[in-house]
Amino acid sequence: MTLITTPNIPDADDFYAELLATHQELSLADSHALNAQLVLILSNHIGDLGVLRAALRLAHEGFGPVR
Repeated sequence: MTLITTPNIPDADDFYAELLATHQELSLADSHALNAQLVLILSNHIGDLGVLRAALRLAHEGFGPVR
């Protein structure tokens, strides 16, 4: 499974701004909890264990966010 690692979000800057706004005024713990919740929601939406495993490996290797 090859993951898309090139920019693939229309209006990515707008999405990033919304993501940051969602974290405003949250404590660090609440911000981490929000990220965990988001990961679980999106993982459930993807629903493909192979894709999720590939994403975990890629993130663990330090790829970081898609730019």
